[in-house]
Amino acid sequence: MPNITVELLSGRTPDQRREFVAAVTDAAVDVLKARREAVRIVFTEIEKSDVANGGVLESDR
Repeated sequence: MPNITVELLSGRTPDQRREFVAAVTDAAVDVLKARREAVRIVFTEIEKSDVANGGVLESDR
């Protein structure tokens, strides 16, 4: 059973998540030959103030 963990900045809509999980599930089925029902995806939301890229907080961009 593929367990896929996705970290992303907060603010994505439910429709964006639905589209994403459909695409990732399709990829897991095609590439890993996993059963669709066995693909598990967990989202972890991260606040912009918790992430920095290039020495700058995302909340400051």
